[in-house]
Amino acid sequence: MPVAGIHQPDLRRRRFLQGLAGLGLGAAPFTLWARPGVQRLRMSVDGSTTRLVFDMDGPADYDIFPLDSPHRVVVDLAGARVLNPLEVASNPRSLVAGVRYAQRNGTDLRVVLDLRAPVDPHSFVLLPAQGSPHRLVLDLTERAAPVPVARIAPETFAEPAERLREPLREVIVAIDPGHGGHDPGAIGPGGTREKDVVLQIARRLAERVEREPGMRPVMIRTGDYFLPLRERIDRARAAQADVFLSIHADAIHDRRVQGSSVYILSDRGASSEAARFLAQRENSADLRLGGVPIESKDESLTSVLLDLAQSGTLEASHSLAQRLISEMHRVGKVRKPEVERASFAVLRSPDVPSVLVEAAFISNPSEERKLRTQSFQNSLADAILTGLRAYFSTHAPPGTLIAEGRRDRHIIRPGETLSAIAERYRMSVADLRAVNDLPNDRIFAGQVLQIPYRGS
Repeated sequence: MPVAGIHQPDLRRRRFLQGLAGLGLGAAPFTLWARPGVQRLRMSVDGSTTRLVFDMDGPADYDIFPLDSPHRVVVDLAGARVLNPLEVASNPRSLVAGVRYAQRNGTDLRVVLDLRAPVDPHSFVLLPAQGSPHRLVLDLTERAAPVPVARIAPETFAEPAERLREPLREVIVAIDPGHGGHDPGAIGPGGTREKDVVLQIARRLAERVEREPGMRPVMIRTGDYFLPLRERIDRARAAQADVFLSIHADAIHDRRVQGSSVYILSDRGASSEAARFLAQRENSADLRLGGVPIESKDESLTSVLLDLAQSGTLEASHSLAQRLISEMHRVGKVRKPEVERASFAVLRSPDVPSVLVEAAFISNPSEERKLRTQSFQNSLADAILTGLRAYFSTHAPPGTLIAEGRRDRHIIRPGETLSAIAERYRMSVADLRAVNDLPNDRIFAGQVLQIPYRGS
């Protein structure tokens, strides 16, 4: 059936592989049999999340974007066709009220999901495995309603307390692409350098974290240069990071080995770091643990504080790693389903939960090719972001926007403009000014803006 009232996508482009070019068929005539076909559409409901799975007989590029008035999510599949009717069973708990679809531009397939409420869509792709076809997975989560903000008259007694209250902050995610500069890391059979692909993945992840309400990314390495391992830790601690993610690509002499892994610091590594930290205390006039100065504490108390901090950090690191593994297995093979432990120097921060993600085996020819593709890099970045969301839902530090459930606010950072903030939240500058009673476009760093609930 025809689909009316649809506008061009206004969200980021997502990739679902690169067609048939990798098979050497890129120059072949584009016949009907070469077009990817959607075999069926499946839907399930898990708590507040509605999941839709498009089973396909081949890869296809796709775009996903939401629309309001009424609430919809549009899925555009480039060059795709429908092999069987796309139907889902009626479920009152589902966020999807109905499904419509039609061919557009003569070649593409557009699927429109009519919704019962506004949603935040998140997607990833799964390659064929164990008899399952290519799959595009779309998770829909109901968008949270804004928290009402009470206005306090200037003459009330509550104003001084409001002035003294610490402003809520965003959680800080330190993202560390491994290697760099004269250190290329592992090199794949086809010449792919680890330092290059992990920087690309880290940038894609940083873009997603930047767009995530309540989160802020800090890139430890932003270009092709070398950083000592200890400096990477120091940069994360200086940024007061709440978590530290080090991105790598694994390698081994056996080229058949494949899959991703997630590591945290081993107990042995923690013990050696504790000894180094205590020794450093003797030579530092301003040593801090979890933001607390400890140079004035005696040795036994410092040792107890360090032990408590490390125990909590390792426990939090393990929780974060578990959340990441549970999402990464949706992107591709995970070499081991449990969290692995190693004495990696870059994981040795005593007070910042830290994990090392091995994205894939660059020594495996197939995974080397996959590491270079936008589709895999985007899917891995999406999976890591979903893992971060799950982790911070239970581990958000007090005083953060996520912990206080205030994701409907934006803290202005140095250099930001009102127009850029409005574009980020897909609203007009005039609307943003009106909601926040701004007389003009002048804003300042540290100012908190209310972000209205879309569709309200």
